[in-house]
Amino acid sequence: MADDHIRYDILAQEALRGVMRKVLAEVARTGLPGNHHFFITFLTGAPGVRVSSRLRERYPEQMTIVIQFQYWDLKVTDTGFEVGLSFSDVPEKLEIPFSAVRGFYDPSVNFELEFDVKTETSEDEATQPSEPLAIVAEKKPETKKKAAEAEKKPAAADAAAKGADVVSLDAFRKK
Repeated sequence: MADDHIRYDILAQEALRGVMRKVLAEVARTGLPGNHHFFITFLTGAPGVRVSSRLRERYPEQMTIVIQFQYWDLKVTDTGFEVGLSFSDVPEKLEIPFSAVRGFYDPSVNFELEFDVKTETSEDEATQPSEPLAIVAEKKPETKKKAAEAEKKPAAADAAAKGADVVSLDAFRKK
């Protein structure tokens, strides 16, 4: 196999992260349309991730948040996003660089992206899939309802088991 000096793998990852960035920016501007909602899996120890020490202790490797009904202050930049969520009735602000995101899934239309995330761990640690954790966070209504429930997401488990080099393009194919 010839050497890939162009690095198509990196270019494809960047382009697909751009899809996620554009979707989140539109949602930040206008809100979630229709039944759309997102499962976003990210590595909590990746460079640039800012979560409370309480959340980092509870989710030392990775975490999946669900943006649906209760979230606030969603802000998107060229390099990442931040969002306010409630965990066990405790409001938290999360800052997540796009480079830390491992998966983006919209179950309302069965659209899924998987990303290679570079970490500073050893090769042995990087090959061991971690248990995916999910936090349900929903769009915050005008009242101050706070609700977040932990749940497991099978698609996130599948993403972790597939390895870090997989980018699922099935979502782009007509069925």
